[in-house]
Amino acid sequence: MQPLKRLTRQYPIYLKVKDEFITLINKHQGILQKICNIYFYRNPCKEDYYQEILIRLWKAYPGFRNQSSFSTWLYRVALNTAIDLIRKESLRPRQTELSKSEYNIPEKESGAESDQKDKLYQAISHLSDLEKAIIVLHLEEYSYHEIGEIIGISEGNAGVRISRIKNQLIKILENGKH
Repeated sequence: MQPLKRLTRQYPIYLKVKDEFITLINKHQGILQKICNIYFYRNPCKEDYYQEILIRLWKAYPGFRNQSSFSTWLYRVALNTAIDLIRKESLRPRQTELSKSEYNIPEKESGAESDQKDKLYQAISHLSDLEKAIIVLHLEEYSYHEIGEIIGISEGNAGVRISRIKNQLIKILENGKH
């Protein structure tokens, strides 16, 4: 008997939990994509990291207690996972990245909005891991209180950090450091 069939036969609640989790992830997949775009911008392993974040969310899901919204919990787990993956990656030997011409990937469609988004992602890539987490939440229109709750800082500190990060991003974009 296959393990999944055996598991679902022994624990029918498992199917309900699995379906509930998949529904919630589908509803909030934009959050995961933004986190991956911010933390793994131009990283050839971005899809692998996306899957790793999903796996860790699934493993942590039984511990979700509805004490906060699902999206708040998802941000906390996904951001911690992304930061953890970056730390582990920094311990690995560096690999050189091939240029697009070397592996023949066609250029993506260009457009003003796409170019602006690329410039913003490039600018954000110069921030620290904590600053990236804070600005992603701000761009998602989370309140200072919610950002503080997710990151583990006070509401006032969240506001101050957002202001500093905005100024830092403006300087990066003005200096063409992207």
